[in-house]
Amino acid sequence: MSFSSDVKNELCSSRLEKRSLAVAEAYGTLLYCHSFRAGEVRIITANAAVAERLPRLFRKAFSLGFDKLPPEDALGKRSFCITDSEKLRRILESFGMQADGLRAMHINLSVLEEPGCAEAFVRGAFLAGGSVTDPGKRFHLELSTSHQSVSRELRALLLEMDLDPREASRGPHALLYFKKADQISDFLARIGAPVSSMEILTSKVEKEMRNTVTRQINCDSANADKTVSAAMRQTEAIRRLVKRDGLEALPEPLRDTALLRLANPEVSLADLALLSDPPVSKSCLSHRLQKIILLAEKELS
Repeated sequence: MSFSSDVKNELCSSRLEKRSLAVAEAYGTLLYCHSFRAGEVRIITANAAVAERLPRLFRKAFSLGFDKLPPEDALGKRSFCITDSEKLRRILESFGMQADGLRAMHINLSVLEEPGCAEAFVRGAFLAGGSVTDPGKRFHLELSTSHQSVSRELRALLLEMDLDPREASRGPHALLYFKKADQISDFLARIGAPVSSMEILTSKVEKEMRNTVTRQINCDSANADKTVSAAMRQTEAIRRLVKRDGLEALPEPLRDTALLRLANPEVSLADLALLSDPPVSKSCLSHRLQKIILLAEKELS
C-alpha cells in the first residue's frame, strides 16, 4: 500500500458528526472529482476507505444516495455516479449554485464560514484529487482539478491557513503542490492526518541525519586522504636524502624526526608528535618535516 493511500485511510477515519462539515468536505470532493456538471456527478477512486466513506458523506451532507455504486467486491478504481436531476438540484442548492453556474466553477466561501469547514473542504479536495509521495523517497504533495479558477481560489484559501503551495498545470488540470517537508506536514495536520504528518517530519529528520553522517564521513575521508598524501611526500623526501648522503648529515632533531616518520609512514602528524621522544608539538614536528622536504628538493635542483 502506498503512503498516499495510508494518508487517505487516516483521513477517512475521522467521524462525520456535523452536517456543515460534511457539506464542506463533499464540496471539496466534488470540485476535485472526476466530473461535476449539470447532468452528472461522477467520483472515481481507487482507495477502499474513500469508497466506503463517500456514501456516508453524501447521506450526511445532502440526505441522498448515489444512483450508481460500484460492486461490493470491486477492486481497483471504483465509480460513484449521480444523474438524477432532483438530487443534483439539492446538491447545487447546498452550495448556493444553479445548473447554469457550473460552466465556470468558483468556491462559494460562505459555505466554509463555520469553524473547521475550510479544513474539511481541503480534506475533501485531497481525498478526491490529491496525492502525496512516499517521504522516504522525496517530498511532494499535490492537488489536481480541471477547474482553473477553483485551483486559484483554493490557493488563496490555503494562504489564509498559513500554507503556501506552488502553482502548475498538467494538461487540462491545474495543480497546487508542496515540496517542503514542513509544509506537507502542516498541510496533513490541518486536514486531519496527524499520524501521517508526524511520519513526514520523522522522515525529514532521518534524511538530515543521514546527510550529516555522509558529510562527516566524506570530510573524514578527505582529511585521511590529505594525511596519507602528506605522509607519502615526507617519506619520499626522507628516502631521497638517505639515498644521497644518508641521514647522518642531518641535524639530530631532523634525523630523529626522519627515522620516526620512516617507522610510522601512515600515522597522522598529531599521533607522530606524541610518539616523539621527548614528545614535541604538532607544529614543531610539521616544521621539521617541512625542512626535510625543502632539503630534499634543494638536492634535486
